[in-house]
Amino acid sequence: MDSPWRPASAEESFEIVRRRLFEPLAGTDAYKQRDVTVRGFAELYRTQQVEFPADCRTMDYQRRIQAAYPIHPEIFDRLYTDWSALAGFQRTRGVLRLMAAVIHSLWENGDRNPLILPSTIPIDDQRVQNELTRYLPENWTPVIEKDVDGHSALPLRIDAETPNLGKLAAARRVARTVYIGSAPTSAAAHRGIDDARVKLGCVMPGEAPAIFGDALRRLAAAATYLYQDSARVWYATQPTVTKLAEDRAELLRGQPDEVAAELEKRLKVDLNAAGDFERIHLLPVSGADVPDDLDARLVVLSSEQPYSKEADNPAEAAAREILEMRGNTPRLYRNTLVFLAVDGVRWQDLDEALRRYLAWESIVRDKVELNLDPHQARQAETQRNAASDTVTARLPEAYHWLLVPEQSNPQSAMSWNAIRLTASGGLAERASKRLRSDEMLISSLGATILRKHLDDVPLWRGNHVEVRQLVQDFGQFLYLPRLADPEVLTRAIQDGVGLITWRLDSFAFAESYNEAENRYLGLRVQESVTITPESSALVVKPDVASEQLKVEQTPETGEETPGQPGVQVPGVDPAPTSPEPTKPKARRYHGAVTLNAQRVGRDASQIADEVIAHLSGIVGSEVSVTLEIHAEIPDGAPENVVRTVTENSQTLKFESHGFEES
Repeated sequence: MDSPWRPASAEESFEIVRRRLFEPLAGTDAYKQRDVTVRGFAELYRTQQVEFPADCRTMDYQRRIQAAYPIHPEIFDRLYTDWSALAGFQRTRGVLRLMAAVIHSLWENGDRNPLILPSTIPIDDQRVQNELTRYLPENWTPVIEKDVDGHSALPLRIDAETPNLGKLAAARRVARTVYIGSAPTSAAAHRGIDDARVKLGCVMPGEAPAIFGDALRRLAAAATYLYQDSARVWYATQPTVTKLAEDRAELLRGQPDEVAAELEKRLKVDLNAAGDFERIHLLPVSGADVPDDLDARLVVLSSEQPYSKEADNPAEAAAREILEMRGNTPRLYRNTLVFLAVDGVRWQDLDEALRRYLAWESIVRDKVELNLDPHQARQAETQRNAASDTVTARLPEAYHWLLVPEQSNPQSAMSWNAIRLTASGGLAERASKRLRSDEMLISSLGATILRKHLDDVPLWRGNHVEVRQLVQDFGQFLYLPRLADPEVLTRAIQDGVGLITWRLDSFAFAESYNEAENRYLGLRVQESVTITPESSALVVKPDVASEQLKVEQTPETGEETPGQPGVQVPGVDPAPTSPEPTKPKARRYHGAVTLNAQRVGRDASQIADEVIAHLSGIVGSEVSVTLEIHAEIPDGAPENVVRTVTENSQTLKFESHGFEES
């Protein structure tokens, strides 16, 4: 008689393997520990639904974890779905042989993970590796040694170089999971596993899935045998175009000109936004490439001139040469330049990223000559774009040293202030933002600050100084503020001339000076004037200007000269004249106004601007303003108001004040 027989299902195999390889759970504590572990994984899959496959967040999957404990169901799914399709792999005996080797190796090494996941299978153990390769072609062994779990395999190097991955051995765990999920299907039409399955085979409660996603991206970018197509990844025995890219990137070490050209191209794109700088000088060969102008500019130094903490490093030496000389001529306007330099250590990372990008770009360009299949062409384009993003990210990380020449006073020596840029935005925007915040690049200068510099340095040439001379001084001397452009200074002069308090806080303006008459022509104060940086007009000391204005406003009482009315000239009969009546000048002003008690501040401010300002602006005038307050309070003032008003009146020094009782 024929007897139908059906192989054990995956769920039934859980029990078979568990009973063959593990003793039954003993005692209440063991079941409690199992249930705590199961709930921890189930909660992880429910709270991070986007990161894991949809089927693992159900109650049924939680029961599967409990039934397979201490082996994760994903291992059984891969073994009974993918590996069992291999010729010679027995669903029960093959799984038992493999898991026996895995469990023994983990027990010997004292593994304390809560479950056995695909990522914890010790593929580097020779016994486990033999079970995983005995059903596969022989050429899988070098794949494991190079890209999966050998002693010098790529995942171990990535973990060692990246601390946040290394503390979880994330790259190694990802590589193991991808191998378990893809090795038996490398020849199938639908190869590999998606990234959600990779995270399912790696992540444990308390770990961030994003870390393993980062590890997968790094592996895909550097592995020789790891393929990636959209969200699916797999290992194969044929090298990927990654190996070709590595070889081409290595060849570029001997071609620095090509790397330098790509760096210059990237810097040009980044520096399109110039910030507060009028111009940017990119990678000058010498000081002759940087004009000697009056506007503030940023000089971006070459990668061959990196900055380091060592004295007289290449960046400072190059910056000093440009600052002091323009070709064979000494530079005059030194207070207009600041320098951006690459970090000596970070340049290595940027150089590697540039070479990797150029390698992938050349593969995409030569895809026809290389006879790439559609998948390899897509992979090359994906890696090229990823490498380009890496260059974009590493550029500001490398070019983050701002070198600013400084001089505290005219007698001190010039020194370099090395500032590390950390803000966001383009390189020039970061530099100008930091200079503004540290007041090392001024886009608006106050008239009173300008007066202070005129007096303290001093910048006066006698009793005055030409506008164009001041512009040159601020562009030349490092101990003066660094201005964004000469118009900053001319605006400050215009503001200072228009101040009501020009005698105390600013200066006067004159068109020229007549040495013969010892007087200024076109002398102006409290007026709006238009000034250009090239102007030969004069900024005049306030006391000198005030003295001339007093003389010019005094009525003339000198004697009459010949030829003038009322003077007898010999031989000429005097013509009858009638003296013109002189109009008397207004010499006093008195005004009184009642203010709205609810809007005293507004009304008083308007009176100050429209009346008092004009009177106090007259040379020699003396203006006094008195505020009188009279209040009638029919019901009497409260005690607290009486106390407050009395104390405030005393503090404000009222000449007479007080409340009257009636």
